[in-house]
Amino acid sequence: MITVNPDGKIMVRRCLVTLRPFRLFVLGIGLFSLCFLMTSLGGQLSARRPGDSPFTIRTEVMGGPESRGVLRKMSDLLELMAKRMDTLARLENSSELHRAAGNGHFAVDRSPAGAGLMERIQAIAQNVSDIAVKVDQILRHSLLLHSKAVSEGRRDQCEAPSDPKFPDCSGKVEGRPPDTLSWGPQGPQGHACRVAQRGCLWGWRWLPGPGWPSPQWMRARWTSDPCYAFFGVDGTECSFLIYLSEVEWFCPPLPWRNQTATQRAPKPLPKVQAVFRSNLSHLLELMGSGKESLIFMKKRTKRLTAQWALAAQRLAQKLGGVRRDQKQILVHIGFLTEESGDVFSPRVLKGGPLGEMVQWADILAALYVLGHGLRITVSLKELQSNLGVPPGRGSCPLTVPLPFDLVYTDYHGLQQMKQHMGLSFKKYRCRIRVIDTFGTEPAYNHEEYATLHGYRTNWGYWNLNPKQFMTMFPHTPDNSFMGFVSEELNETEKQLIKGGKASNMAVVYGKEASIWKGKEKFLSILNKYMEIHGTVYYESQRPPEVPAFVKNHGLLPQPEFQQLLRKAKVFSQHPYAENFIGKPHVWTVDYNNSEEFEAAIKAIMRTQVDPYLPYEYTCEGMLERIHAYIQHQDFCTAPGPAPPGARAPQSPFILAPNATHLEWARNASLAAGAWPPAHSLRAWLAAAGRACTDACLDHGLICEPSFFPFLNSQDAFRKLQVPCDSTESGMNHLYPAFGQPGQECFLQKEPLLFSCAGSSTKYRRLCPCRDFRKGQVALCRACL
Repeated sequence: MITVNPDGKIMVRRCLVTLRPFRLFVLGIGLFSLCFLMTSLGGQLSARRPGDSPFTIRTEVMGGPESRGVLRKMSDLLELMAKRMDTLARLENSSELHRAAGNGHFAVDRSPAGAGLMERIQAIAQNVSDIAVKVDQILRHSLLLHSKAVSEGRRDQCEAPSDPKFPDCSGKVEGRPPDTLSWGPQGPQGHACRVAQRGCLWGWRWLPGPGWPSPQWMRARWTSDPCYAFFGVDGTECSFLIYLSEVEWFCPPLPWRNQTATQRAPKPLPKVQAVFRSNLSHLLELMGSGKESLIFMKKRTKRLTAQWALAAQRLAQKLGGVRRDQKQILVHIGFLTEESGDVFSPRVLKGGPLGEMVQWADILAALYVLGHGLRITVSLKELQSNLGVPPGRGSCPLTVPLPFDLVYTDYHGLQQMKQHMGLSFKKYRCRIRVIDTFGTEPAYNHEEYATLHGYRTNWGYWNLNPKQFMTMFPHTPDNSFMGFVSEELNETEKQLIKGGKASNMAVVYGKEASIWKGKEKFLSILNKYMEIHGTVYYESQRPPEVPAFVKNHGLLPQPEFQQLLRKAKVFSQHPYAENFIGKPHVWTVDYNNSEEFEAAIKAIMRTQVDPYLPYEYTCEGMLERIHAYIQHQDFCTAPGPAPPGARAPQSPFILAPNATHLEWARNASLAAGAWPPAHSLRAWLAAAGRACTDACLDHGLICEPSFFPFLNSQDAFRKLQVPCDSTESGMNHLYPAFGQPGQECFLQKEPLLFSCAGSSTKYRRLCPCRDFRKGQVALCRACL
């Protein structure tokens, strides 16, 4: 039993209660100090690499003796702390307190010990503070040694090189910390001012030049995406420069780097000649399985195999011995990926929408039959793997040069590629072909222009060459007409269809109920002479927009829908059919003019026609068109600017004998690399309020936007005898044009805005036109 006076007993209890929190407090200080030492020295003196453990310390930044000295001092300090902690633990040992319990002077004797304990705790706290000071001194000394070694050995190795070919290099790299800069009469004289010519540190604040990226860009971003660490960025300026010169292309090659270790583009594979294929079994394997959409596409491809084989044979004979280089092509169907929602697959078996899948199936078949190497992806993971996307969030370029000559995708895939390719997207986007059902005109494609003038949509503003958009129908010659295939019929099938044709049956094509709204008057007139059928989609209740006299079949599977069309005498069509097929197969009427519409219906009922399929919608027509695109379309090489003082080339135009339009002079040299060939150019000045598409069609020609650069000059107006009182350049999708009134001529400032579409009563547009092959509006007569 411990017998002590009340004060002493209270003192003992207070010691027992308060000693443990002090021990935990001191232990916490020790652990905190240990973590501080490891993170501080590990972060300042090491260059961590992917795969290193959190406790890996690399000493390659400093020299060997300096790094070993730092680690030795760290070890000594930690050992001293451990000894202090051990002493404190022994003082607190409760067994010592119990052994002293029989001593009546315990309280009196332990009071000085308690005071000594407090002094020791204070001493430990002071030692911790001393440790922090010493660590700071070690860091400063080590950094000073490192700085001295760099300045004596390779002074300029980690400074951004000055090269006019790489103007963005210095702006991407941060200079040394402000406290290392020396101040002169004109401001800081340190590294940050030496690496930037258009901006400079002033009062520790970056003052960039016009359009100049902040020098803190790389330092601020390198931890935002794991891909930077994947490429070896560790926060040091050297790693920034290595990355910016060897992974991205903002900085020139660093002369002090081992060039053999630098990643180099692999040597291009030897060119292989493409050979037509007739067996599509391997293509069916490449297309994969597991999705209803893919099953539908494979069935279609298999059904048309014989027609594709025959078309390949015919086209091979037409091309003769023309050499065709085999291209490596990636086809990424973005709308079928899970990330985009894949809303199409669940509705395939219900009848639609099938148009996109029909077109994609035919594109795959055409590319494969033409003999090119194909890789097909329908998931984001597959896309990343085939592109060589580094791990991370998509901020870095690809790990290897793009292994594909061409990439076919849709808007969903385009967005996915932009998110995951980093700067490589900008570098390689000229190889992309976007399957765009309805097309994208230049006014909607140019981001800045679309935003300023209200043309911005969810699908536009990509700033691609408008010819990179490939449409289902030839909506506008500003885009490339990709198309699809309509199954060809033999003579027996044609006679069966002709005999089974109903004389009083019409099919109105419109799957959405909203399309039918406001058409009651037109439909009532048609219903007087014919039985009307529709394929409007609905789930439970018939849409009220569809009149009761319409026999609605809902969404039909493709074979059943084709049978419905083959029976019909009349069905709605696309403007393409109006412009390039015409009567007796296509009749164009104003359905708001009741008398005209009714007269047309009566005339159609008296007319007998044979089934007709345009050549461009056959397998051979599609093969011919895609072959020409692959062989001749090149959006990656652009003509360079003329050297200063170069003599302007002689105008290649002459005024036609009837003085109505310009022609390419026979003695003028052809524009190198121009496709379509420049000698097919015919230039007309359209009437006010007339688009170039219509102006060219008026003369039996097609507007060709690739010819606009030849006409974008004062000389073209002068040769057409247009009285220009003044000439200005601007961004407008209607330029080049002649303004009325005012007698002012306008030239196009932005090449991406050259457009066949668009009109205004204020302008007479200068329009480039060309001829076209019969049944193949996408190609001129000399385009093969």
